[in-house]
Amino acid sequence: MAISYKKLWKLLIDKDMKKKALQKLAGISSASITKLGKNENVNTEILAKICKASNCDIADIMEMNGEVK
Repeated sequence: MAISYKKLWKLLIDKDMKKKALQKLAGISSASITKLGKNENVNTEILAKICKASNCDIADIMEMNGEVK
């Protein structure tokens, strides 16, 4: 199952926010931003920090594509 964070990047564009600003506001590492950019798995604590900093729900920043195997 593939995870996509395209919704997160669209949200940042809509808020006119750079990735570096999100990193600082959410208190997450640059490595986490890199993982998100590659649609790699990050832990739920990172996603929760992003949601809190962006004042949004988890469904607003990610989606799952594909079938469960």
